[in-house]
Amino acid sequence: MIRNDGRQPNEARPIKIVTDFTMHAEGSVLIETGNTKVICTASVEEGVPPFLKGKGSGWLSAEYNMLPRSTTKRVKRERTKVGGRTQEIQRLIGRSLRSILDLEALGEKTIWIDCDVIQADGGTRSASITGAFVALVLALRKINGQFTSFPVQKQVAAISLGIVNETVLLDLDYFEDSNAEVDINIILTETKEIIEIQGTAEKKTFTRHKLTEILDIAETGLKNHFQAQLDVLNGHIVPDR
Repeated sequence: MIRNDGRQPNEARPIKIVTDFTMHAEGSVLIETGNTKVICTASVEEGVPPFLKGKGSGWLSAEYNMLPRSTTKRVKRERTKVGGRTQEIQRLIGRSLRSILDLEALGEKTIWIDCDVIQADGGTRSASITGAFVALVLALRKINGQFTSFPVQKQVAAISLGIVNETVLLDLDYFEDSNAEVDINIILTETKEIIEIQGTAEKKTFTRHKLTEILDIAETGLKNHFQAQLDVLNGHIVPDR
C-alpha cells in the first residue's frame, strides 16, 4: 500500500521532542510526530485530593485539549463542559502515567499534566502520552532532593495503528485514520509490558491473529519513541544525585 508520505506500512513518522518549551512549568516539552504537534507540561503542587489526604501517597491527573485551528476547521474551546472524547483521552493519559509511577515515593504531592494540541494530523493522544512522560521526568528531576527514591519506575510511550484496505498501518495520519476499518492505540513500557490497548472495529471486525500482528508492529515502532525520550533525557530517567 502506498502512503501519502511514502512511508512503509510498519514505519512510524519522524518524532521530535523539544524540552523546556515553556519557562514556568517544572517540566515541559513540545512533541512532534509528523505534522502533529502537542505542548505537554507537568506542574507540581503540594497536597493531594481529599481521598488521599493523610495516606502518604501522591497523585497524578491529566488534562487534554485541542486548541482552535489545530485542525482543518476551527475547534471551539471547551470552556464550561468537557466533551466525551476529551474526557476519555485525559483519563487515558492519567492512567498511563500513573501506571509507571511509585505514588508512595512521590509523597503527598499532585502532578498536573496538561497536553494542548496546537496542530493535529492524527495520533494526538499517543503523542500526548509520549511527550507527557518526558515532561513528567523533567518536573520530578527538579525536586529530586525531596524523594528517598525516584518515583518514575519505567518508560511509557504510545502509538496509533489501523487497518486500511486490509493492511496494518503504523502511526496513522488524519487521512489514514479517517479511512481506517480498524482503529487501535497501544500504550507500552520500554520492556514491552502492556499498559492499555484501545481497539475498535470502525468498519470491519478483526481477528485475534491480526491483533497479534498489530502488537508486534507496535512494539517495533515504539522503539524509536523510547529512544527519542532517552535522547532528550541524556540517556537515563533517574537523575544523578
